[in-house]
Amino acid sequence: MKPNKTRSRATGRVTLADVAALAKVSPITVSRALRGERAVASDLTDRVKTAALKLGYTPDPAARALASRHSDHVAVLIPMLSNNLFVDVLESIQKTLRHAGYQSLIGITHYDTREEEQLLREQLQHRPAGILVTGLDRSDAARELIEKSGIPCVHMMELAQSPDVNSVGFSQTQAAMTLTEHLLQRGRQRIAFAAAQLDPRTMQRLDGWRKALKAVKLYDKALSYTNKSPSSMALGGEMLQHIMANDPSIDAIFFCNDDLAQGALLAAQRLKIKVPQQLAIAGFNDLTGSDLIGPGLTTIRTPRAAIGEAAAKMLLNLMREEDVPTPSVDVGYELMVRGST
Repeated sequence: MKPNKTRSRATGRVTLADVAALAKVSPITVSRALRGERAVASDLTDRVKTAALKLGYTPDPAARALASRHSDHVAVLIPMLSNNLFVDVLESIQKTLRHAGYQSLIGITHYDTREEEQLLREQLQHRPAGILVTGLDRSDAARELIEKSGIPCVHMMELAQSPDVNSVGFSQTQAAMTLTEHLLQRGRQRIAFAAAQLDPRTMQRLDGWRKALKAVKLYDKALSYTNKSPSSMALGGEMLQHIMANDPSIDAIFFCNDDLAQGALLAAQRLKIKVPQQLAIAGFNDLTGSDLIGPGLTTIRTPRAAIGEAAAKMLLNLMREEDVPTPSVDVGYELMVRGST
């Protein structure tokens, strides 16, 4: 039996050159067409895909990375997938990157700087074309890994002050100040802050609450209630009960996340606490259901989808060595006033 001349002599694998020969195009055109790059004419893309299907060609990621020094994937590190906030961000990233011919290699850090550092070490071994990370707070070792890799990186959810750091997000501190000022404008005097998880962005919201109250000389350190446990509706209910039992004079509670606030609203109904007459309740992030729960939850709407899309587009520009108009993109936020305040 004669050997199949369309296969690599070393591995028997159909190569990029084989597809190029059958489609009568260059190997680089094959590569670009199979990555889905829009610069390749549709008729050429069709020819390439037909040839690849006929030969049974599948790209070899390892060989491609070795040849180009980078792969066709982007490392994406997020804290967790159990929070809709990061699911929304990831959906936009995935959609934007796939349209440009890139895949997402997702890593979950669980808000652990050591776990993030290990994930970075592992993912950098695959030579990603780019990196998307959540927030600005990480270990010195993780920061050094990113810098020394020379791989383009964009930070999400927060705004960097340095022109050397690319970021897409909004001011967590300013958003918290806006919500606290809304509660003050509604006549609330004893405004508590209730937080769980205690990740860097939560602590920035705590800072915004503190600044807004200090500005009107109503800040009381004792009104800050923090819990390192993961944020949840059940914990929100428990925190509400503890806060009101500890200090019945409190007339508003700013919860650092909507799931806590949603749980608190349900607990208030059970405890016969009138919202907002006796107690105003507010949240942050405008998660699913916050507009449906009774009364509707006043909260800060954060543009998660916009952050994911803008961060992915910025990274694409960096990977293509194109100009980035501004290294720090502020997508803003929106105060959603509803019946709970």
